[in-house]
Amino acid sequence: MLGEPEYTLNELFAQLGLESSDEAIDKFISQHKLAKEQSLTDADFWTDSQRAFLQEEWKRDAVWVEIIDELNVRLHPTA
Repeated sequence: MLGEPEYTLNELFAQLGLESSDEAIDKFISQHKLAKEQSLTDADFWTDSQRAFLQEEWKRDAVWVEIIDELNVRLHPTA
């Protein structure tokens, strides 16, 4: 029996229509930091369709949620 698929950050970026190489992801993250209190989906760099995908998958607690959470953590400052 097959379980739920496990997605990667590369696949999430591809799903969002963004360049999905490791280098492109690192560059995107370095150029798009969020304020400590800012929600991932409130960021102004998402298109409406990207934002809708992130919100819907998060709300459904879908298979993407772990990767979306990883992106959220990486876009927020550690301090």
